[in-house]
Amino acid sequence: MPADPSDLRGKVAVVGVADIASPSGRLDKTMAELEAMMVKEALNDAGLTLQDVDGLFTARSESMGTLDLAERLGVHPTVTDTTMTGGSSFEVHVEHAAAALALGLCEVAVVVYASTPRSGGAYRPGQAYRDWNPSRPSPMLEWEQPYGISLPMGAYALAASRHMAEFGTTREDLAEIAVSTRQWAAMNPRARYRDPLTAEEVLASKPLCEPLHKLDCCVVTDGAGAIVLTRADRARQLKQPPAYVLGAGTHHTHSIISQMPDLTVTAGKVSGARAMAMAGIRPADVDVLETYDSFTITALLSIEDLGFCKKGEGGRFVRNGTLRPGGRLPTNTNGGGLSYTHPGMYGIFLLVEAARQIRGTSGQNQVEGVDIAVAHGSGGFLSAMSTVVLGSEATT
Repeated sequence: MPADPSDLRGKVAVVGVADIASPSGRLDKTMAELEAMMVKEALNDAGLTLQDVDGLFTARSESMGTLDLAERLGVHPTVTDTTMTGGSSFEVHVEHAAAALALGLCEVAVVVYASTPRSGGAYRPGQAYRDWNPSRPSPMLEWEQPYGISLPMGAYALAASRHMAEFGTTREDLAEIAVSTRQWAAMNPRARYRDPLTAEEVLASKPLCEPLHKLDCCVVTDGAGAIVLTRADRARQLKQPPAYVLGAGTHHTHSIISQMPDLTVTAGKVSGARAMAMAGIRPADVDVLETYDSFTITALLSIEDLGFCKKGEGGRFVRNGTLRPGGRLPTNTNGGGLSYTHPGMYGIFLLVEAARQIRGTSGQNQVEGVDIAVAHGSGGFLSAMSTVVLGSEATT
């Protein structure tokens, strides 16, 4: 008989976390240095060492991934994974690591990411999408860019425009997401932006690709993070309270934005439902949501698709401080990609903050009484969604 995915519930836990960012947006280390630093800090957080690591996960398309990383770290993994789905890669890695650990294919798994778009070279918005290798087939170059779409934000602007046209969502609704996230960032001393932000300021910021303005868009910073996972039985013997992996799910629907089946519905509708079913929870059981916010519309679509409100009601749902400190769904409690940090792929930071919220170590940003936290990653152009449910107990 096929395995029951729910058999993974609570079998594996996040036992160590680390991340780094700077209010300046710049870090004075290379990507390789940051990767090694984060791995060692996360292992130290767990009370483990490099000698314990036999599972390694990363998403670096410009190198040999885990082969290069393992060589620099001096480890020899029995499980290695360089799955690349953009910003959701690290939630996918948790799903894969949980399966490998539960099956006994490895004992200690590390997921790590680092990027330095600010200090590592001259940053030019959209440059990566203009520098495709013409010798490789590229549907984006053939079917989209000749028509003048500005990437990446143009893809999200299309989704926002469609949501507004179909459901009456307003720019003020999107602005509320940026404002609520900034309120969380104000309490995070490492956040890129901490100054108070109003909806009026978001609406008045520079138009970049209507209906998205500058403050609807994530920051661009250097940053890095890592998490350590092991089996639940071992996790209970380590330094930190475990954040148990209760559920995980992944789904993707397209690559380029013109092929998205419905601009108002993401693959999170499937990944979220799978993860919550595995965990045995409903959206109402979630205490904290850490969701991808590359743009304000990214977060709004995810809130709907994860089931926190009905499709089309996201604008009304976020009003009245729902996502803010003290709101009924605390969201992106470290300041998110909109105000904390965003070095190109943000998914690792979702996991780090979700685990900290579960174990009660998020400092001023800590939400009281967190038992269930969801980390929801988005990769590509709203293309690949992966959802992880973490809990304070191995079973719900």
